[in-house]
Amino acid sequence: MFKSLSPGAIGVQADLATAVGLAAANGFDALHINLREAAALGAAQTRDLLARAGIRPGGFGFPLDYRRPEAEFDEALAELADLCAVAVAVGVTRTTTWIPSWHDSLDFVANHAFHVDRLSRAARILDAHGIRFGLEFLGPKTLRDGHPYAFIHTLEGMLALCNDIERAAGTRNMGLLLDAYHWYTARGVLREIEQLADADIVDVHVNDALPDIPLSELPDTHRALPGETGVIDLRGFLQALARLGYSGPVVVEPFSPRLKEMSPEDAVRATADALHRAWRDAGLAG
Repeated sequence: MFKSLSPGAIGVQADLATAVGLAAANGFDALHINLREAAALGAAQTRDLLARAGIRPGGFGFPLDYRRPEAEFDEALAELADLCAVAVAVGVTRTTTWIPSWHDSLDFVANHAFHVDRLSRAARILDAHGIRFGLEFLGPKTLRDGHPYAFIHTLEGMLALCNDIERAAGTRNMGLLLDAYHWYTARGVLREIEQLADADIVDVHVNDALPDIPLSELPDTHRALPGETGVIDLRGFLQALARLGYSGPVVVEPFSPRLKEMSPEDAVRATADALHRAWRDAGLAG
């Protein structure tokens, strides 16, 4: 596995050239890119920009809103093939999106059918270009509170959805976006991770949880940098990933108010320092 910078995940707004420079200056191996920006810049120029800095492409956010009305979704799918061609030319083969853990009008069965239908259609296009598709479950109970219908919010449940999508799509390119915070707030245990294979995971997020708050009351969008509070067992989390042979990117996503007050340079530096410490604490090379 390798360290990748996702500027948006730490609240940093930076164009591609600036982001590449920040990643290289702070010891990251890779950069999660904005695929539409790469398309506008040109795949060859994007690839050259990364190569000259010694930075590999880590991944990209799934570029469509799959929840749009049917006609709009069909139009977006037509665009997806073009964006995938850009991704292939740049050399990035992993994309991810998050799955809401609630719905206000669809019960579990109907919502499951909706997700299998929409995401299997996208998965076929991605698979045709050799791109893996990761889905993120959202663990906090506070996200489900106040909604009539709960949806998938655990590792086991999301892996099952991935398998259902693969069966519908006829592909083998689905997997998890495994976020340490969502794993923790879903009451996850290390054994769950240890039972996974590398092929089950597309991307990983690391972070920490606020202290002195009951698990059932933790919010989604206020967290901490990896190792900042010590609430989440990141050493065990990263070591479990290493043991199973995870080969993909690890991204910091802290939703930290403290980072938002910093300059982009300082925010990236603080993020890198936290990730490097977590890496060393887990006894990982690099």
